[in-house]
Amino acid sequence: MKNNKPKHIAIAGNIGAGKTTLTELLAKHYKWIPQFEDVEHNPYLNDFYEDMPRWSFQLQIYFLNSRLRQLQDIASGTETVIQDRTIYEDAHIFAPNLHEMNLMTQRDFDNYFVFFETLKKMVQPPDLLIYLQASVPTLVGQIQKRGREYEENIRLDYLKRLNEYYNKWIDGYTEGPLLIINVDENKFGEREEDFGKIISKIDAQLYGLF
Repeated sequence: MKNNKPKHIAIAGNIGAGKTTLTELLAKHYKWIPQFEDVEHNPYLNDFYEDMPRWSFQLQIYFLNSRLRQLQDIASGTETVIQDRTIYEDAHIFAPNLHEMNLMTQRDFDNYFVFFETLKKMVQPPDLLIYLQASVPTLVGQIQKRGREYEENIRLDYLKRLNEYYNKWIDGYTEGPLLIINVDENKFGEREEDFGKIISKIDAQLYGLF
């Protein structure tokens, strides 16, 4: 791994953790190809926020499918790709949370999760997973700052529950190398020295440079 060029870096984190910002900064620094979550063209997102029980299964299948296509593109390409959000987050955080909140039926959740487990066997895990860990106040502050219209109604208890799922998933993550960044302390979007700390950690993980 240390001498080979990594093919896939993935950034995971709750809504508002700073995934897109870090993806952009790292892509620029390392000349990696960024892959973003396409929220603009997602045909289910607005319907989902209007009526979650009706659209939750369709939304999750859409995410699963689009991320699987991204992973296939990464595997067949030659460049290093940095991915904003992972296939794991849909299955381990968002779908179980919808199910627990009675916004996805047991039948739909079981169907979805078994499908995810099947697909997971067909793709490689990332060469490095970077997890942006943030407290709820930090998430809320960053969500408010960017002012996306469809995020205005996100409730605190929803973010809190997602955070619990995230931390549980990361605690049990064994698919490959993992780097955890504490976003409460590291303001990589505003402070260059904080971004530099992340670069040093990534260099150490990927290239064995200390």
